[in-house]
Amino acid sequence: MSSTSEADAESVLRLVTPSLDLKRHKGQAGKIAVIGGCREYTGAPYFAAISALKIGADLSHVFCTKDAAPVIKSYSPELIVHPVLEESYTISDFSEEERKQVQERVVGEVDKWMERFDCLVIGPGLGRDPFLLECVSEIMLLARKFNVPFLVDGDGLFLVTNSIDLVSSYPLAVLTPNVNEYKRLVQRVLNCEVDEENAEDQLRSLAKQIGGVTILRKGKSDLISNGEIVKSVSIYGSPRRCGGQGDILSGSVAVFLSWSQQLISGHESLSENPAILGCIAASGLLRKAASLAFTKHKRSTLTSDIIGCLGESLEDICPAS
Repeated sequence: MSSTSEADAESVLRLVTPSLDLKRHKGQAGKIAVIGGCREYTGAPYFAAISALKIGADLSHVFCTKDAAPVIKSYSPELIVHPVLEESYTISDFSEEERKQVQERVVGEVDKWMERFDCLVIGPGLGRDPFLLECVSEIMLLARKFNVPFLVDGDGLFLVTNSIDLVSSYPLAVLTPNVNEYKRLVQRVLNCEVDEENAEDQLRSLAKQIGGVTILRKGKSDLISNGEIVKSVSIYGSPRRCGGQGDILSGSVAVFLSWSQQLISGHESLSENPAILGCIAASGLLRKAASLAFTKHKRSTLTSDIIGCLGESLEDICPAS
């Protein structure tokens, strides 16, 4: 039986959060992109993208379908929205060759920007349209080509569970499954059921089997592993489980992962895994913000209320001045 250590989330937040400096220019504090958003789901990509900005990223992009773009744009002028993804219904009369051309165009639109991004969030509001998922698969391969970290959540996890090779042996990949998504991953990869009595060992085995990706298993206590170590984050929290908190977590992990990479690249003495640090920081901050929002709003707490508490919660731990 392996032991799991409770992470000191506040110390990690202080370590990885960069100080505000008048010498820094736009973009140095993080450029995040969310790949998601279709006709049915426009809230999730917005929550992920705006959370990244609220924490301190400089730029936040959303790559979504044409139907979703005007809606997401209307939520906030702060986001850079790219209406480039396509669903099957828009190409139902196309030949195979024409479908291939559309896919190449979609991937090409993302390719124009890929090298500028510090981290991608793949999955919020993505839906399960077959053609859309084909395009996103190619985008994930493109991110790997450029060594861009990416986090997979929501319907992105549906895609990955059926195509493990998309993330296998990519140490810059982070998966953030909820209870049901984790169950499907365990069944698919380990060919067994979830073992709560040996949750930490099973999580370690799962991450290791996928080749050292980092998995943040969401729950009463968040468990984080890259196949070698297991950390838990249990501080704070809220009894209000409104939908959308996972999207906040996705955008948060993207920011803190990029900050961790930046920190480690500038300090040769630091050997920590940036994905692990990013997950710990994001989990701790979300839990603190959710707790603060619940204190203020009780049963009426919404995801937007939690997002509104992100800055205050981070400031409490890492004062800007």
